[in-house]
Amino acid sequence: MFDFEYQLKILPDKPGVYIMKNSLGEIIYVGKAKILKNRVRQYFQNSRNHSDKVRAMVLNIAEFEYIVTDSEIEALILECNLIKKYRPRYNILLKDDKGYPFIKITVNEEFPRVFITRNVIKDGSKYFGPYTNAGAVHETIELVKKIFPIRTCKKLIKEHLTKGRPCLNYHIGLCKAPCAGYVSKDEYKSIINYVIELLSGKDKNIIEKLKSEMKDASERLEFERAASLRDKILSINEITEKQKIITGNFANEDFINIYNDEKDSCIQIFFLRDGKIVGRDHFIIENTSGMKDSSIVCDFIKSFYGGTAFIPKSIYVPQIDEQELLEKCLAMKKESKVLIKIPKKGYKKDTIEMVKKNAQITLEQFKLKILQDKQIHETALKELSEVLNLNQIAERIEAYDISNIQGVDSVGSMVVFENGKARYSDYRRFKINSVYGANDYDSMREVLTRRFQHGLDEIKKIQENNLAFSSGKFCVFPDLILMDGGKGQVNVALEVLKRFSIDIPVCGMVKDDRHNTRGIIYNNNEIKIDRNSNVMRLITRVQDEVHRFAISYHRSLRDKRILHSILDDIPNVGEKRRKELLKKFGSVEKVKSATYEELLDTTSIDKKSALSIIEFFKNKSV
Repeated sequence: MFDFEYQLKILPDKPGVYIMKNSLGEIIYVGKAKILKNRVRQYFQNSRNHSDKVRAMVLNIAEFEYIVTDSEIEALILECNLIKKYRPRYNILLKDDKGYPFIKITVNEEFPRVFITRNVIKDGSKYFGPYTNAGAVHETIELVKKIFPIRTCKKLIKEHLTKGRPCLNYHIGLCKAPCAGYVSKDEYKSIINYVIELLSGKDKNIIEKLKSEMKDASERLEFERAASLRDKILSINEITEKQKIITGNFANEDFINIYNDEKDSCIQIFFLRDGKIVGRDHFIIENTSGMKDSSIVCDFIKSFYGGTAFIPKSIYVPQIDEQELLEKCLAMKKESKVLIKIPKKGYKKDTIEMVKKNAQITLEQFKLKILQDKQIHETALKELSEVLNLNQIAERIEAYDISNIQGVDSVGSMVVFENGKARYSDYRRFKINSVYGANDYDSMREVLTRRFQHGLDEIKKIQENNLAFSSGKFCVFPDLILMDGGKGQVNVALEVLKRFSIDIPVCGMVKDDRHNTRGIIYNNNEIKIDRNSNVMRLITRVQDEVHRFAISYHRSLRDKRILHSILDDIPNVGEKRRKELLKKFGSVEKVKSATYEELLDTTSIDKKSALSIIEFFKNKSV
């Protein structure tokens, strides 16, 4: 049992993110706190100020965990990342997907622009952020424009091309007028580089200059100007604050660190995907007294990345044995270069320290519970193997489910449990391609055929190339397959396995009239299991997870289909042109009835795209 009183007593007096879970281990709420101790305790105190939602949530909390950060800003951004990833049930009020503001510099242009955006795309530009104080971002942008004579127009300016007349900004000293050819590309680039240094926090000359001006204004009794300069300095300090929760470089990186007590160790790993920390995992390694950290980390990397489907380009560790050998082995599996690095300074060093801090908290405060959970999982798997009379304990379990609404957008899902715990990195989704209508049996047949065909192909490739690692997404086969359904689904699975000459036991997970897990089907017989047993809890958890995973994928496909516009199908009309068309005409019908001249009068619509629009709707009406 989770000891709430003890865990509440030892909550740290630091900022961070807390994660609430229900009895099935599902994340039901993610929140951030300036002081974790104060915020989390509030949920478990009797208060009339609690909303109905909070009261309902508290009744469902079976355990909680937390991640300590270095600042409240980091906690806020990490909270946003985790909510987007897990979509917890009680975070309904945070479903607005509006992103944090970034400062964008279009360094891929000859005369770059500097502006605010909430959309980060891989277009070669430099992005700084995200920033939680939008007001400070706007103020800093205005300050940058006043200090540096950069252009604010949206023109596409090329050097040595026809020049125009400079605008008012040139005459009042706010722009060097590249549009009129008054500044060269290299001169303008040096100005932009200075802006980049300021936003990167590498240059303090601007702050020193403003401090000097503020001091002079104060001595001249110009207190309003001094206050204004003070606010600008604060804005610059805020905008240049380093935020380790997002790197802005779209990197896929893992950060690994370790903490030891007198007997055991905890390995903590943080996952960065597209530059954002999107999740973490931890592992208690028992009886490590006397072992070197570099050796433990080395063994962990061999084990963890040997069984996972995804390997990032860079892995950061505090120290490591056999670094060169590990890099080669990982590169063979990934089929591209993999680097294991030991950061010495900067935000990567700060991030690796944050990972160690969380490893320490996990080992000191959750060690007993983790070891108890491990024992419960081992007992459940042992009992399950005994019930099914298996030759070995089913350490790796794969479960499958099909989801559709009236036969539309049928999808399949595969979830993986290893040693009783969900292994999220090995989850897979399948969009049904060969089956039309609501035919769950044929859909499941397609899913299983694709899964094991891929697996056999990968195994053949590994054998032919004599690879050291299990290189692939599907080459690791399960010890047991669980189907979300009865005898029909089980027989489909057995049929597919027989066709590939694969021998894996298959069970069906059946539910009662109230849609609760009732028992399992094995060898065409229903085996009833005690509702309060560890085995039943494990099966219920697996069945709920595979169903949740299938439903979430189906909803994402459905939402994409709903958001699809007929304008998406027009050749030579991309996202920018679609937006301009809808902005000018207001509806698809008005775009359809627009003349050639009216289309050309639309921003970003050229002759080719205008003719393409007319031809498209002409063919549609035929």
